[in-house]
Amino acid sequence: MKIALFSDIHSNLPALEAFFEDLEKTKPDAVYCLGDLVGYNIWPNEVIREIRKRGIPTIAGNYDFGVGRNSDDCGCAYKTKIEKEMGVQSIALTNQLVQENERNFLRTLPAHIQLEFQLNNNKLQILMVHGSPRKINEYLFEDREEKSMMRILESSNSDLLFFGHTHKPYHRIFEYEKNGQKAFRHAVNIGSVGKPKDRDPRACYVLLTIHDHSSIHDKESFAVELIRVAYNVEKAAKAIEESILPNAYADMLRKAY
Repeated sequence: MKIALFSDIHSNLPALEAFFEDLEKTKPDAVYCLGDLVGYNIWPNEVIREIRKRGIPTIAGNYDFGVGRNSDDCGCAYKTKIEKEMGVQSIALTNQLVQENERNFLRTLPAHIQLEFQLNNNKLQILMVHGSPRKINEYLFEDREEKSMMRILESSNSDLLFFGHTHKPYHRIFEYEKNGQKAFRHAVNIGSVGKPKDRDPRACYVLLTIHDHSSIHDKESFAVELIRVAYNVEKAAKAIEESILPNAYADMLRKAY
């Protein structure tokens, strides 16, 4: 079974369209969206509609949560005064653009999606969140201490935890003991389709493959592939420059930071 997971589109329609085209090649059995459909570009309605018409199960990102409630707070942890000022312009434009039906959709999105599979003699628990199981806008960076990550995984009862929000993809595996046997938990940041921040401007998503023989006791039995997809970055960047959004957001798309 192949499951595609994507997140953080942020109103970038060209990137989303390229992602959907790539799914025609990878042909997953299921597709899930981990939120932040809107913000930072000019196509929030179009992005929402493309996801809705495909019936893709979707959770709320922090930006979706704010815009769904017509709030001027996106729950973003901006570090500098300049970033905060830019963010004000972004959410103001997004609130201006988003139409009633699309806003209602954002407001009804769930916080988490949990799947349970029966594999051999073991259950497999998959949890999908936006930031973390504890908070929609908590950042789980790759350098978080192992003890801290294990506490999050254990408290959420996750064998495989998928999340976004940082826009920086990674896959970490943690060993522990279960019923006297060696077992493994996985933490996977699925990156960003529409606003990568890892210096690679291509859209990013994850393809999870679960095999017949997959087991929590075999860390190699789950295939977690980080897939990059080229798209028309210049089209998305120029759309920003031709709008009232700060031009810096266009530079961020081109350089992926």
